[in-house]
Amino acid sequence: MSQNHGDTIPLNASSAQSDMDEIESLIYAAPSATVLPARPTSPPRASIPVSTSPLPAPAKPPLPASSIPIFVPQAPPASSAAPPASVSVAIASDGFGSAPNTLTEPVWDTVKRDLARIVSNLKLVVFPNPNREDPGKALRDWDLWGPFFFIVFLGLTLSWSASVKKSEVFAVAFAVLAAGAIILTLNVLLLGGHIIFFQSLSLLGYCLFPLDVGALICMLKDSVILKIIVVTVTLAWSSWAAYPFMSAAVNPRRKALALYPVFLMYISVGFLIIAID
Repeated sequence: MSQNHGDTIPLNASSAQSDMDEIESLIYAAPSATVLPARPTSPPRASIPVSTSPLPAPAKPPLPASSIPIFVPQAPPASSAAPPASVSVAIASDGFGSAPNTLTEPVWDTVKRDLARIVSNLKLVVFPNPNREDPGKALRDWDLWGPFFFIVFLGLTLSWSASVKKSEVFAVAFAVLAAGAIILTLNVLLLGGHIIFFQSLSLLGYCLFPLDVGALICMLKDSVILKIIVVTVTLAWSSWAAYPFMSAAVNPRRKALALYPVFLMYISVGFLIIAID
């Protein structure tokens, strides 16, 4: 069945416009649709400020305390108008320098240091000096190498002077001196003396130096009269050296009890020097 143009039914009955005009009118007449977002919007991000100024120079590491320079200004000379110069002096962190390490030092340095200490203590004990009035200052840096050397030297000298049984003479002399020093030290301590045990041994050993000299002279010159004179002088010298230290260590009322055994030991050593032929 055929239809002509006049048989076309419009979309809207109240309008006589064509289909195309009707569609256009519907498009323009419809309200704008709002498209909902699929997810909520994210909050705004904080902006990072970007500085256009150049980066600061890196800080220098602090200097170690041991190399901190001290600038000591020098006074300019009278005739010169130049600015004062500065002298850089490096000091240690503690102000006095690090303590010397004696474990890694050469053997010869150790020997020289010990010999210097022996000579210093010998001067303080045997020879006149101002520190003899203060025993604490006189033998503060005490040692046992010096006394050991003087005891061995005296024993060897007496054994060389003996014509027979040299080894027995050395053994007797060494035992008398070593045991005597220990007994005398214990005697001072039992009397209430204020002295260190090894310091007392060191003192009594250093006081043997005059008797060592006397034994050496008597070995070189075999004369009874000379021996008596030399032993008397050296015995008085040894007693004079030991007197201020031993007397200051005990109570004044017990001074004789502390000094008498010391003199007795030195007198016995003197008789050994005279008797050995």
